[in-house]
Amino acid sequence: MSRFGAPGGVHGAGGAEPNPLRELPKPPVAILVEPQLGENIGMVARAMGNFGWRVLRLVRPRDGWPSAKATATASSARAIVENAQLFETLDAALADLTLVYATSARKHDLVKPVIGPAEAAASACGHLSEDDQCRVGYVFGREAWGLTNDEVALCDDILTLPVDPQCASLNISQAALVCAYEWRRHASQTMGRTSESDQLPLGAADRGPLATKAELIAFFEHLEGLLDERGFFHPPEKRDRMVRNLRSIYQRPQLTAQEVRTLRGVLASLDRVHERS
Repeated sequence: MSRFGAPGGVHGAGGAEPNPLRELPKPPVAILVEPQLGENIGMVARAMGNFGWRVLRLVRPRDGWPSAKATATASSARAIVENAQLFETLDAALADLTLVYATSARKHDLVKPVIGPAEAAASACGHLSEDDQCRVGYVFGREAWGLTNDEVALCDDILTLPVDPQCASLNISQAALVCAYEWRRHASQTMGRTSESDQLPLGAADRGPLATKAELIAFFEHLEGLLDERGFFHPPEKRDRMVRNLRSIYQRPQLTAQEVRTLRGVLASLDRVHERS
């Protein structure tokens, strides 16, 4: 995995201009799952650069990496492509994130909030203001068939663009462009707020840092391992769906790192009691 370095500026049609979001330390991360075409990766990077996103993560790009086509298509956002981070699994790509959106136009057999790009942008900006450790990610699926149910289950919300159902298919770069635009628009509107009451939801400052996806996934694996040992997942053919539902339940409240540690302590304690009985 390459390390991300600060890319050069990206200019719009009107030439260079100061970045009004320069004080916002961590714009969202874009994650592409098994992208198929280098040109699409480059166009996503270009859309990101247009609206101030800088970190691009790739999960197993189909045609390998680096990609000359991606670099050429990225135009003045080449630095984003050149510093893209590579991952073997989506779990690893999400490990340090605390709020993740799964962009999808398909129906999924999951109980998750379904929101639009403007609502996601508002939620992302509020989330980033909660704590210095918070980090937001937008996950984009394969060009041909998007994201699997298991991949969506790792995310907090499903983000769907309000497209015409007669022509619902979007290129991933188009989806990224809309999401990044809405984020920058909302962030520009909220940058002038200075009051803590404008920035933080009630009680957010007192809860402590939110759990990362890595901490949540470790908890999920702990819980699912114990449930496997107790024969909870029955019948076996329903296991995958039951696991996805359990993961959705524990992602709804946006648990803090301390809350996840407490839950794992509960599991360990119950496991010790079971072993003694």
